Amino acid sequence: MSNSRLVYSTHGRRVEITAERPRSSQKSGPNVPDDGVIRIFRERAGRSGKVVTVIRGLAGQGPAIITLAGDLKRLCGAGGTAKDRVIEIQGDHRERVAEYLREQGYTVKLAGG
Repeated sequence: MSNSRLVYSTHGRRVEITAERPRSSQKSGPNVPDDGVIRIFRERAGRSGKVVTVIRGLAGQGPAIITLAGDLKRLCGAGGTAKDRVIEIQGDHRERVAEYLREQGYTVKLAGG
């Protein structure tokens, strides 16, 4: 049995294995229009009650966003990540991030809670 998987069942018959398991539905956040405005959210959902500052609507590709994320993490003195044109900074730093991005010439809008 080269292509089988051992499964326990009380029914006494073989359990059929589906090709792929459905992935858990992960909240990807609100849809942000591509209008050149950077929106800064405060999110808590799916993070065990921890607050995260989320920056969406960034233009550009990988290296530019990673560099900006590094600058924002140093500014806030917090950890974070950059993925899929979204930057997440641990903690509630919306005002500080908005001020920095405005100084850099971006159009910023505080959105959400």
